[in-house]
Amino acid sequence: MSYCLNPACTNPQNLTHTELCQACGSKLLLRDRYRIIQALGQGGFGATFLAMNESLPGKPSCVIKQLRPNASAPHIMDMARELFKREAETLGRIGTHPQIPSLLDYFEENETFYLVQEYVSGSTLQQEIKRSGPLSELEVKKFLSEILPLLAYIHEKQVIHRDIKPANIIRRAQDNKLVLIDFGAVKYQSAQPSNASDQTALTSYAIGTPGFAPPEQMNMRPVPASDIYALGISCLYLLTGKSPKDMDYDPTTGELNWKKYIYVSDHFAGVLAKMMEISVKQRYKSALEVYRALDLEDHLESLANSINNVESRANAMPRANVGYRDGDSEGPASSRLARQAMAIRSRKQTRMDSTGLYAGLTRSRAIDSNRLNTGIASRGRNSAGRGKDTGGNEKQKIPVRLDAEGLQTYYAKGKRDFASHDLHALALQKVNLSGANFHQSNLSKINLQGANLYNVNLGRASLNHANLKNANLSKAYLSYADLESADLRGADLTEAYLLNANLRGANLCGANLAGARMSEEQLAMARTNWMTIRPNGKRGL
Repeated sequence: MSYCLNPACTNPQNLTHTELCQACGSKLLLRDRYRIIQALGQGGFGATFLAMNESLPGKPSCVIKQLRPNASAPHIMDMARELFKREAETLGRIGTHPQIPSLLDYFEENETFYLVQEYVSGSTLQQEIKRSGPLSELEVKKFLSEILPLLAYIHEKQVIHRDIKPANIIRRAQDNKLVLIDFGAVKYQSAQPSNASDQTALTSYAIGTPGFAPPEQMNMRPVPASDIYALGISCLYLLTGKSPKDMDYDPTTGELNWKKYIYVSDHFAGVLAKMMEISVKQRYKSALEVYRALDLEDHLESLANSINNVESRANAMPRANVGYRDGDSEGPASSRLARQAMAIRSRKQTRMDSTGLYAGLTRSRAIDSNRLNTGIASRGRNSAGRGKDTGGNEKQKIPVRLDAEGLQTYYAKGKRDFASHDLHALALQKVNLSGANFHQSNLSKINLQGANLYNVNLGRASLNHANLKNANLSKAYLSYADLESADLRGADLTEAYLLNANLRGANLCGANLAGARMSEEQLAMARTNWMTIRPNGKRGL
């Protein structure tokens, strides 16, 4: 097939060996040698096509990029031309490298710029993950062992890629090697400080992919460590299959809350954490630093052989957890991994026992049992005294005014009804109060940061100025609740019922409202940002 490059063509597909487009009459053989076979993709500034060079024996395949901005404004055109020119200059500057496509041609025809590159047959890592699922820790380390030397080579050439991501890394079919593509966003490290004469269309725009690009790059101050950050985010994608936009962020620091999505060794988690430091001063400065931190030089091949002898990928559980199975304790090759897995499970169990309901029950038993048995409440509970039921028998009542310790004690004993209670200004960070009833209670200025409030009843409760940052309010009932000026940054409000709640001035930056019942008018009264997940499941303002 011959494909027409005229952007205005209504039917660009033509029969093979056709000289002129049957729909628009445009010439189909570009520069009298390149015949376009099919479209590969469309970006913000250009379109990419698969072509063959009919002037050479065997008609070898190549990739042609055509300057084709989405907008025709003069400043957009200037930026597109500069990016196009920069990619050609970079490929020429880097020279020949087996993991970078070669620049074959660069020219202008009919007032349009074209760039011709070596064609790399294979799949991007993004396509691989979508097709086969996430990788194991070992596989990601092997990926780093191959891509880090390439990144070091690029940085030695004084080039910052600025768009490292799985979609820009191809596994070449012929030799299984990784190839880095798309050098249209590069920046030269050797560039002099800008002055009036140096200003270009690029100086007003951040280049890179949101989520993969670090803050300093989005602020137009990229450094080599910016590529390290993007590589760390790429590792998360390979381990989880999740794009950074699908992960939770800390709304205060802007950091990804990534550790809950993966299951890797403590050492590797530490390396990833330093790769993805928000502060560029705390991040690895070079690819070589990351390589040394992973200690890959001497151990990667032997580790791969030992694990491959233990189990095959066909019998593995979900790939993000390969190497941590209960059955891996047999044989010398897997004993170290088994010990690591046992240690990880032990630490998780320890954390579980030190927080949540079991820890609450343990703490409640430590409270003076004599005082509980005689009905004398802990601090703040004396005012309620005792009540009588209709039969005249005495029974203990939950006092209207509880302190934090008293509330947790009653909850640990199985009490769940705290309706119409005065609980304002209590400090209850990270407590577990799931399923409790706080209907019409006074919870103004309460601190429930990080608390588990799953499926609680907060109907008509006063929560103005409450701290509910990062709290779990999934499936909570909040109808007619007063949440004016409440801090709900990063809170989980999935499937919460918020109709008729007062959200005036409430901070919902970074909150997850997927599936929540509420109106657009309510949402408009609150503060949101691009990290807020709206009721329709989409992220953004």
